[in-house]
Amino acid sequence: MSAGTDCPTPLSLVDRSYRKVNVTVMRDDKSEIQEFLKESPNIRKPPRHVSSIRHSVSSAQLAHATEVECDGGIVSSRLPSDSNSTFVPIFRSGSCSEIGSKPYMEDEHICIDNLLEHLGATENFPSPGAFYGVFDGHGGTDAASFIRENILRFIIEDIDFPFCVEKAIKSAFLNADHAFADDGSLDRSSGTTALTALIFGRTLLIANAGDCRAVLGKRGRAVELSNDHKPNSISERSRIEKLGGVVYDGYLNGQLSVARALGDWHMKGTKGSSCPLSAEPELQETILSEEDEFLIIGCDGLWDVMSSQCAVTMARKELMLHNDPERCSRELVREALKRNSCDNLTVVIICFSPDPPPRLEFPKFKFSRSISAEGLNLLQEALDSGV
Repeated sequence: MSAGTDCPTPLSLVDRSYRKVNVTVMRDDKSEIQEFLKESPNIRKPPRHVSSIRHSVSSAQLAHATEVECDGGIVSSRLPSDSNSTFVPIFRSGSCSEIGSKPYMEDEHICIDNLLEHLGATENFPSPGAFYGVFDGHGGTDAASFIRENILRFIIEDIDFPFCVEKAIKSAFLNADHAFADDGSLDRSSGTTALTALIFGRTLLIANAGDCRAVLGKRGRAVELSNDHKPNSISERSRIEKLGGVVYDGYLNGQLSVARALGDWHMKGTKGSSCPLSAEPELQETILSEEDEFLIIGCDGLWDVMSSQCAVTMARKELMLHNDPERCSRELVREALKRNSCDNLTVVIICFSPDPPPRLEFPKFKFSRSISAEGLNLLQEALDSGV
């Protein structure tokens, strides 16, 4: 979510726009069917795509724009304003981290299902909420550990919190990055990507700097709530080159495989100056509804070997079986290891209901026939024979 000069309120909404496409193919006689098949010799039956599908667990209570990715393509959608909904999310989370094939474990993560209880907050604090984060370190553990321990404090102590949460989060990422650089006891050259999920009521705010990813499970659909900040992506390459950097073989200045990170001060200039390696996060706000069943946040060790839709499909199946987010996160990590992930692995699953996801029921559609029986038979024979 791009932040403008005017700060939206934490509960601001964006109306959803729908696009509906109706396609009708009509063939009335045999000659037209033959001509159609002749012009399209490579027609086959449509392929059946398979959707690209330290432990802790706790629970507590907690709510537009979304990017929906299915392996059949990407569909952009915006959720409708639903201020009258009585939906109240219930937070349950589970996490799993494994070293994988790396010699050192450099990932960190945090799970707080009851933010008010964790902070001992007063009545002036925003509505009950939760906080989660995944931090994928590199060049050592100092940066990931420091950011994990301090990022929430920088958010809630920011002057703009809680009246302008988006601005507070962006400032917190930058201030935490500067504080890390000032800590003389830590290795300034270590770095970390950072993805956080802050929830108040039904409002979910994702902040991402790097290539960790947040994916929402919406009745079986994968809705990506973050962008992977790879140096080769069009927007990041453009930003890097405008600031005097280069992308060589997919690496920022030939050194780093991400375009945004905290730490890595050997690649940055003086504090406050613009440089190709940015610590500024991108933000995405979503208003949770009854359709939103769970959130997956994970480091790139998962997403390197599994698509967003595959992860959602697998997680939903697991939750339907045992309704345990910790076990679900563990199964995703195991599957990634089976697929030969070459990185540390960290996965956090956040459920928004005490109940398992319901079984999906697909509506029955009625189709009016707009092709003759003879034409249908001819087309079926052509498909069966592989013409």
